[in-house]
Order: sequence, then structure tokens, then C-alpha cells
Amino acid sequence: MLYFSLTKKFLITIFCLFLALLALPNFTNISSNIPLLPNNTLNLGLDLRGGSYLLLEVDTETIKREKSEFLLDDIRSNLRKNKIKYSNLKLLEDGVSVFIVEQNDINNAKRLIENLDQGSNNLFLNQSVSELEVKSDNNYLNINFTEDGLRSRYRSAVNQSIEIVRRRIDGLGVTEPSIQRQGNNRILLEVPGLDDPKRLKDLLGQTAKLNFRMVDTSMSISDALRGKPPPRSEIIYDKDLVPWLVNKKILVSGERLADAQASFDQMTNSPVVNFRFDVAGGRSFARATSENVGKPFAIVLDNQVISAPTIRQPIVGGSGQIEGGFTVESANDLAVLLRAGALPAPLNILEERTIGPGLGADSINSGRIATIIGMVLVLLFIFISYGRFGLYANIALTLNIIFIIGVLSLLQATLTLPGIAGIVLTIGMAVDANVIIFERIREEYDNGKTPFSSVESGYNRAFRTILDANVTTLIASIILIFLGTGPVKGFAVTLSIGVITSFFTAFVITRLIISQWLLKRKPEELPI
Repeated sequence: MLYFSLTKKFLITIFCLFLALLALPNFTNISSNIPLLPNNTLNLGLDLRGGSYLLLEVDTETIKREKSEFLLDDIRSNLRKNKIKYSNLKLLEDGVSVFIVEQNDINNAKRLIENLDQGSNNLFLNQSVSELEVKSDNNYLNINFTEDGLRSRYRSAVNQSIEIVRRRIDGLGVTEPSIQRQGNNRILLEVPGLDDPKRLKDLLGQTAKLNFRMVDTSMSISDALRGKPPPRSEIIYDKDLVPWLVNKKILVSGERLADAQASFDQMTNSPVVNFRFDVAGGRSFARATSENVGKPFAIVLDNQVISAPTIRQPIVGGSGQIEGGFTVESANDLAVLLRAGALPAPLNILEERTIGPGLGADSINSGRIATIIGMVLVLLFIFISYGRFGLYANIALTLNIIFIIGVLSLLQATLTLPGIAGIVLTIGMAVDANVIIFERIREEYDNGKTPFSSVESGYNRAFRTILDANVTTLIASIILIFLGTGPVKGFAVTLSIGVITSFFTAFVITRLIISQWLLKRKPEELPI
């Protein structure tokens, strides 16, 4: 077990150099000047770097309300299409109610409404979940959403919101945001390094539902405000609280956008947002602008008019420009919102924390001091207790820390304060392995064995004990990685890597150094 072939020595050396090179960018900037060297560094978490912490909740009531409104429109259009007389079509708390005038039409109306049930797929049960439950009470039909259907819809909305939030945050250019689901309808967001939490809240506070509609010119806005607007139109305000009478019918929705980029107007040099539709959206936009030349149309974002330009000629290229008195930052934020897509429902901020970079620097300094003190005390203890063998163990222990940093840099893992605690704990575990090995070697040597046989037997006897201890720790760490969140997960990742590297350094690095010393010096006594 103490013999290492030349090939093994070469592979071990290359592997150690590789891990050391991975850790190098964290200590010096030399890697950035040499293209072939790795330049990934550790990402510091929120508690070390500072930044913004938000706990968001998806507004499920809005999802249910919008779903009810869509259902009501579908029921109205289907009943009219099939010439079924109805009255008192209204929204309920969990659905829709309608009165069917003719008794003979009730079964037909019920069948039509049941056909509106699109259902949702449950991947776990491999079956479709019904979303609607239709009950008849005399001539009334009560259409309610099922609990399973709503739960499935909420789950889908949260998953979609997480992906859209991720795309919006990525558009800001920040590194390694942490976006995790909490419970049934909550999202935990940590953005290290973001020094403008208001911008983050503004970016996430918008649903970003964009649509293009015609401005209704059949009635003046003053008459609409004094009286009642036409049934197919509504009054919407812009950011300056100027009212506009806008058709409810949507010409093209933001779902058809293929791209949006912040730019500058060539004439005025003011910030604008250039957008481009997909094929279907471009076709619809071209048809709408061709039919309404000379008329104003409104660009509406989250029920607010951004701008209302006049269509001077058909726009057939599938692209256009949004002007709205933007600043450079607001134009870029709007482009990010449009590229990321609309949220399925508003996000409510339940909890907000902002950690300044100064506090993060204090945490780093405290963690660095704790690590250095712990490392120095451990190195002194090992050296005093085991002499030359302790010196070899200290070399391996130092390499162990470098290897942990190298692997964390390779994985682009985020180092948090609990992660530093994991590194400190790993130092203790690595020492524990060396103590067990050296005590076994002492026992064998005290029993009269030769130095070479004592070292070989010591490693053989300690191997199974240390392997069992490390495997059980590794199992617990892996469970924490998959089930834990935030700081707990960061601690578990660091601990898992430390368990593997400490086992490697104890049974490969230290053993290699000791074996080479034994083969070269051939001592008659062990300095342990």
C-alpha cells in the first residue's frame, strides 16, 4: 500500500497542480493575463458580498380572478354561437354562474361548458386533472374550479414566475442570483452585489403584460369621463395620469414579441425601445396597421398607456419602436421586461432585506480570522504531537484548503458565511483522519513492527474506519444539498467537497510523502 509507481506519482502531481491552478485566480490576477489558465473565482454570497434579499408571493387570487373572467367570456361566446338564450351571467368567488332561459337548452349548455375544460396534466400521477365542475340548480348552471385544478394552475404559475424572474435578473447583468421556491406560492430571491434594491423591486413589481390596441375616437375623452364609455372601450391612464379611451380588443399581445432592445432614436437621440414580433405577431401587426392608417393606437403595459402614436403607414416589417420619455436605465429595464415575458400574476413582496457591502466585508474578515486562527492552532497541535509526520500532515492539510477553493471555483459555487464554517469544520475532520492514522501507526510500532510495516499496517487499519465516517458525513451532506435552501445548502456543498478532499489528502498526499521519506531514508526508528 505504500508503493507508488511512477505513473501514479505523475497522475497525482498533475491532479494536484490542476486543482491548485483552479484556486489561483482567488489569490492573484496573473490568470487573467494568461489565456490558457482558468480565471473562475469564488462567487460570494449575499452575507459576504452584500446585496438584496426578497421573499415574494405569487398573487394566486389574481390568477383565479383572471381565469374566471376568461371563462365567463368563453361561456358567453359559446352560448351566443350556439344560439342558447341565457341571462344573469356573473362571476362567483370560485367560478361563474349563468341562468339558461329555455329548459330544453340546459343539457346542451352544460355539455358546451364542460367542453371548455382544458384540464391540466399531472406528471406524477400520469393523468389529466379536471379544472371545472359544472352543477345545475333548476335553470342555473354553477361552474366552479376544482381544488386539484387550481393547485395545478398555481404550481404552473409559480414555476413560470421563477423562470421569468430569472430572465429578468439575468438581464441586469448581476452574477449568481439565488432564486428558489418556498412552499406552494412563494419565491426566495437573493441577488448578491446589487446596490440598487429599488430598481430590483420595480423590475419585479411589474407584470409586464404588453398589448397593442386602437384608440377609440368615436367619443371624446371628456364625454367618456363625464358619461359612460362605449361598452367595447375603457379609460386607461398614462404615467402622467392623462386619460385615454382605448378599445378593449387587443390587436397584438406581447406574447408575440420575439425581441426587444434599448436603443436611441436616430432623429432625437432620445432613449427608445425597439421591438420585433415573431412571424404570427408580425402578420397580425401588419394587418392591423394596414387597416387603421391615420388612426392612433395605444401601446399598453400593465394597464397603463406608454405611448399612443398615429399610424402613418402600414408597418409590415414586423418591428417597431416604443417612445415614452424614457431614461437610458428605464428603456433598458423595459427591454429586459419585454424580453423576459409577462408574469402570470403579480408578485407581492412579503419580506425585504438589504445587506450593505460593509457588513459583508466584516463577515469576510471575521471568517478569514476564524479560519486562520483555527488553521494555525491545528497545525501547531499536529506538529507538536507527531513531529515529522505531523509536518507532512500539515502540508496535506494546507493543500486540502487549496483543493476546496479550487473545486468551489470550478463549480462556480457561491461561498456564504455557513460555507466558511464548513471549511473550518473540514479542517477538523482532516485532522481527525490524520490523528487516527498516526495513532494506528504508533500502536503497530509499539508492538514491535518495523517502521515500514508499522506505517503500512497503520494505514490499512485506519482506512475502513475513516472511510465509514466520511461516507456517513457525505450522505448527510448530500441530503442537505437536495433538501436544504440558502445558507444550509451552501454549508452542505462546502462540507461535501471538504469530506472528499480531506480523504484524498489523508490517504494519498500524506501517504505518498511518508512513503517517499521511508524509501529514501530507511529509518530504524519512527519519529512519531
